[in-house]
Amino acid sequence: MWVAECLSLPGCVSQGETRQEAIDHIREAIRLYIEVLEEDQLPVPEEHFDTLLVAV
Repeated sequence: MWVAECLSLPGCVSQGETRQEAIDHIREAIRLYIEVLEEDQLPVPEEHFDTLLVAV
């Protein structure tokens, strides 16, 4: 399984059986997350890129 997370949108996480599937799923999750924020008239958080990757 591959896991993808959008750090700029807290709690916006998805997964897929392949890397591409995880990317496709997180793109859809991001789109829906922003759609809900806009429907609720809440601000969309600014992007940030603090990342740490640890592979074992």
